[in-house]
Amino acid sequence: MIERRAFLLASVAFVTIPGTLSATPRIKGLTHRLRLSGARAPIEIVEDELGVPHVRAASIHDAFFGQGYLVARDRLFQIDIEHRRDMGRMAEAFGPRFVAADRAARLFHYRGDIDAELAALPADVLDCARGYVAGVNARIAELEDDPARLPPEYRILGIRPLRWDVRDLVQKRGIGMGDADDEVRRAQLQARGLLDADQLMMPLRPAWSFTVPEGLDCAEVDESDLGVLDPANRPVDFDAIEEARFDREFSSGDRFALGSNAWTIAASRSATGRPILANDPHLGIGRASPRHMMHLSAPGLDVIGAGAPGLPGIMQGHTDRFAFGRTNFHIDQTDLFILRTQKDNPDLYWHRGEWKAFETFEDEIPVKGAPAERVTLRYADGRPIVSQDAARDRAVAFATVSMLPGANMRFAIIAINLSRDWASLQQAFKLHVSPTNFHYADIDGNTGWQTIGFTPRRPRHDGLFPAPGDGDFDWTGLLPVQDMPHVYNPPEGWFASANEMNLPAAYPYRERIISFSWSDPFRYNRVAEVLRRQPRHRIEDSIALQHDVQSLPARALLKLLPAKLSVEAAPAAALLRRWDCGIEADSAAALLYEMVMIALSADFRDRMVPAAAKDLIPTVNLAEMLHILASPDKRLGDDPTAARDAMIDRALVAGWKRALVEGGPDPAAWRWGDLHRVSISHFLSSNPSIAAAFPKIEGGRSGGDGTTPMARGFNARRGFNVSHGASYLFVADVGAWDNSRFLLLPGQSADPASRHYRDFYPKWLAGEMQPLWFSKAAVERHAAERTIVAPADPRP
Repeated sequence: MIERRAFLLASVAFVTIPGTLSATPRIKGLTHRLRLSGARAPIEIVEDELGVPHVRAASIHDAFFGQGYLVARDRLFQIDIEHRRDMGRMAEAFGPRFVAADRAARLFHYRGDIDAELAALPADVLDCARGYVAGVNARIAELEDDPARLPPEYRILGIRPLRWDVRDLVQKRGIGMGDADDEVRRAQLQARGLLDADQLMMPLRPAWSFTVPEGLDCAEVDESDLGVLDPANRPVDFDAIEEARFDREFSSGDRFALGSNAWTIAASRSATGRPILANDPHLGIGRASPRHMMHLSAPGLDVIGAGAPGLPGIMQGHTDRFAFGRTNFHIDQTDLFILRTQKDNPDLYWHRGEWKAFETFEDEIPVKGAPAERVTLRYADGRPIVSQDAARDRAVAFATVSMLPGANMRFAIIAINLSRDWASLQQAFKLHVSPTNFHYADIDGNTGWQTIGFTPRRPRHDGLFPAPGDGDFDWTGLLPVQDMPHVYNPPEGWFASANEMNLPAAYPYRERIISFSWSDPFRYNRVAEVLRRQPRHRIEDSIALQHDVQSLPARALLKLLPAKLSVEAAPAAALLRRWDCGIEADSAAALLYEMVMIALSADFRDRMVPAAAKDLIPTVNLAEMLHILASPDKRLGDDPTAARDAMIDRALVAGWKRALVEGGPDPAAWRWGDLHRVSISHFLSSNPSIAAAFPKIEGGRSGGDGTTPMARGFNARRGFNVSHGASYLFVADVGAWDNSRFLLLPGQSADPASRHYRDFYPKWLAGEMQPLWFSKAAVERHAAERTIVAPADPRP
């Protein structure tokens, strides 16, 4: 199930950079002393044997100062390049080719009163955010004093890191398409009379009927309406930066395989007599780790787990009172609004019975090696204008919850970390913009599931199409947190989420529209299958389930294998019928299965998607395909069962042929893990100097795919390497915190000179979960080194 062979990892020369903590040889008990501007009082940082820093501070401000400093120490270039991109300051460092991207980023800056936004935040939350920013800046100041200590990227690229400001956390809201491309696609299909074909790519869940908003001319809608939302309209030749975030082919084909798993077990079903909470967020694999471990403690704060580099706080972990996890919930948080502009004055648009002027902001983009460029950014009632065609009297406004007043997601995790119980979390959730299944289990034995995230009210449409922007279809507020699906201490004694459609049966979804697009239920169904048969669930059971590779789609396929097959298809069917449906790294049948499914999906699309819709429907939904094949209908022809069997026969033949190409001429030697490898490189490794400075981490073989609980997804268009999955895994023994376990791929540090650059790579491949020490006694027993931070500018 898990690759357990030994790995001979490529050796990395240990480069000592004077004065850096990460490059100092690790000596147990070694103590460093630093003086840093921005700290208010002394801070103690104990790093354990696994590289997890435990920050002990006298105030919550200083605890978060410690987090900001340490994240910048371990991941400076990672957080700096994202910060620079979101602030629209790439051209300043890299030249004119980034102006279009910078303009788009600045279009998604908050244009309201930033001071008012900060004043509306809870005072303790804002204090922590200021501490985090000060910590990041303290590390940058250290490096400004001695630029030779900067991470290698800065020397190679000839740039310097940007200082941070707490106002940036309010201003940068982040560009994202949401489901705008889905709205455009549906309008185009409707114009062609082929809207039903959309269900093959993105079935509506729960059941729903399409209704085109009154006044929308679908024939006038096309990709140009996406404007700057389309990455093609803000091209750069620093391809690797954009590739990781904006790949429309990948997005259309596999984005709903991305997600996470989480489950919560009540004490009544736990072998420990205490709740157990498990979480493994599925994010990109192949670049810098999207998580960073940390333990923050101060009066009123004691939290440990993984945070997102550049975002203050711990996203998944536990406090001294409760464990918490999260998976993506699906909320439709965006809409395209088609505006009618005045023929003689395109700066005016029709809204609520009158001509209104766009709000405009003039901005200046510094450009390396060229004059600064002036840009005009337009908004309609706060909604960015992403495209405009004056010749057609047309503009498109993009409504997104991230641009609303109060949409300060970058402060929400702090509020969660400061909470003490389920009741106080309800207040923290009001800051939380991103759609999330929040899992909770506390030391008193309570468990809870709460869906959170800003959910717009749409009284006159369902969000599935662009809507006229005349005001009739405007949003009318947000759904309160208490009206979102939730449960507290459910009688079943367990609950789970894996991005599936999980609206409760009794939820009034017609009155409270949340979403119609969800991930396929395969991972959730397998998790539920296992948990239902475990009346006394153990920590070890959660770890095993996080590494479970049983494939429900494979089971479905085996049930559909025809009794009568062609001679060419027989060997493939025979191998699959002997298989237990586990996507093991060492399985020949698993390799064959993946090849067969690629062929079957392509054949199904070719035969089911109308020719006039193929340009809009590049892939088909796996669950929908299996459903149709299990209950074939006239869409497959006059004899649907025979057509289905012939399709599977062809897929077996084609899959066998491809397996011979990919796996070699001897089927006995086929191994899925030989194709499905885990390779991690710097996201700018196309630059030879960066590739040389940051050795690729590779060689590891993996089982699983995007549908198994151990999610190890891949994009067959690009090969079979693992492209997404759980780089961070976490299991909490609630109340007996030192029994908790975790993994982090490939390690804490992005510095090749650090022993924590790749130390978790073999552990992760083998599924060897590591202890997450929390108590002071346990941390001291496993301390590797200590840092004492003194304020450089102590308060009087």
